[in-house]
Amino acid sequence: MRDEPDGSEALGRSRGGLTTKIHLLADQHRRPLVLATTPGQPGDSPMFEPLMGALRLPRSTGRPRTRPDRVLGDKAYSSRANRDHLRKRKIKATIAQPRDQREHRRRKGSAGGRPPAFDQTAYRHRNTVECLVPGVMEALVCPAFFGVGFLDPGTT
Repeated sequence: MRDEPDGSEALGRSRGGLTTKIHLLADQHRRPLVLATTPGQPGDSPMFEPLMGALRLPRSTGRPRTRPDRVLGDKAYSSRANRDHLRKRKIKATIAQPRDQREHRRRKGSAGGRPPAFDQTAYRHRNTVECLVPGVMEALVCPAFFGVGFLDPGTT
């Protein structure tokens, strides 16, 4: 089990028992950049800014970059606060809007504003995080159930 910065464990209760959420930032080559775990009940969006704050992209020389060229995210990260955060840091965002947000903007008419830019070809590459999650889950869960020595190549 991973411990949180405040000393608590990342376990939350649900009807099915104890749950944990894994929040992950990855690059287009399926390499994890930032990993955080939280109890399973809270949403995904509140973890967006802490994840972006912990992001460090190494360079060949000098200090690491803290600002990626583009962020791809699913509908869970389509809040106004997340988009404002990215806009202030001058980071391009490719985040799909949920239907309720699109409908709300349409109901407001011209006062609803212009829809956020959305690059469909870039959004197709968003699945790299989903492809990475099973490997991260295995690395996090197996030591908890089977002991640390289970993954040690010297024991197999």
